Amino acid sequence: MADHAALGFDPAPGDPAAVLALTKKLGASAQSLGEASRVVKDLVSHSSQWQGEAATAFRASLSQELPRYLGAAHTSLAEAARRLAGWHDTLVAHRALAARYEAEAAAAKTEQALSDTRRLARELATEHAAAASRVARTLNAATDRLAPKEPGLLSSIWSKIVEDPGDALSNASAILGAIGAGVALFCPPAGLAVMLVAGGLSLAALATHLADPKFRKPLLDGATKGEFDADFWKSGVTLLGDAAGTVPGVAAVASGAKAGTLAARAALTAAPEASALTGLSAGTASFRSTTWSTADELRQVESPLAGWAMRSASQDARDRVGVAVASTAAVTAVLDYAPDNETLEHATTGVDGARGALDDAPSAIRKTGHAWSALRP
Repeated sequence: MADHAALGFDPAPGDPAAVLALTKKLGASAQSLGEASRVVKDLVSHSSQWQGEAATAFRASLSQELPRYLGAAHTSLAEAARRLAGWHDTLVAHRALAARYEAEAAAAKTEQALSDTRRLARELATEHAAAASRVARTLNAATDRLAPKEPGLLSSIWSKIVEDPGDALSNASAILGAIGAGVALFCPPAGLAVMLVAGGLSLAALATHLADPKFRKPLLDGATKGEFDADFWKSGVTLLGDAAGTVPGVAAVASGAKAGTLAARAALTAAPEASALTGLSAGTASFRSTTWSTADELRQVESPLAGWAMRSASQDARDRVGVAVASTAAVTAVLDYAPDNETLEHATTGVDGARGALDDAPSAIRKTGHAWSALRP
């Protein structure tokens, strides 16, 4: 305020030297990004002689997002530098005018002359603020185009679902399985229905994963080349979870199909003159009831290890532990949609692997044996 004692305020605040220094830095950065963009384009154009899977991946990575981001950043920084250069000139002119008004106010001989000078200074302050606001909006717009924005949570989740539908089906199955197990504590029929849907999703996930060459590759590399890396274990654990999750649903449907077929044949044998609709009706009813009852039986089959560890516990406690175990699968499924983090990914793979080895696989084996005893002639 001491520099504008006569006016009583600064009509054109700002530091032209600081603005000029920033303008030069932005210009240099824009030039560097432009050069980087040209280098990337040259790399892509001169890599045509390099063939193979690695070469294809290299060209794909360089020819898609990176050049676009570099180009956008170069354009944005160049625009910001140009706008700041204009603002520097405006700021210099406004500050010169403000200094003149300050001198006139200090030299004013009458109140009217001082009032007129202060009025002109206030008009300058209004114009200065408006110009600063316009520059700020321009710079904000340039910043928005400077680099790709981090996707929102829903956008990120949807992107992962689209990129890897097999994992999306596995995760949905794990989450529904935990929900079904929890609901079954209070309403067994509803919980069983949810768990059957989860089993269907596991079967779909298993088929989707096995049809995906990217999913199979780490498993084949591990089996043929001994490459037991993180991708191998992740794919192996996922495959184990998918296979274990399909057992109850497939076994229940197979048992229902067998019972339905026998019921349809029995109905037609008992009444040879009856129409095929009679056999179909009897078969459908038997299929539905047998599938449901078998699914309910398999729901109550627990892992041998869990059964041994909780041999003296009540059934209610056993059921709650089963829900807790299923909930770990739901938690790791949800964490799969968290921001990419290698440590977190390894941790969830470890949790899923431990659960698969100690609970899912033994339980699936026992359920398979239980269903086979009912299916065999």
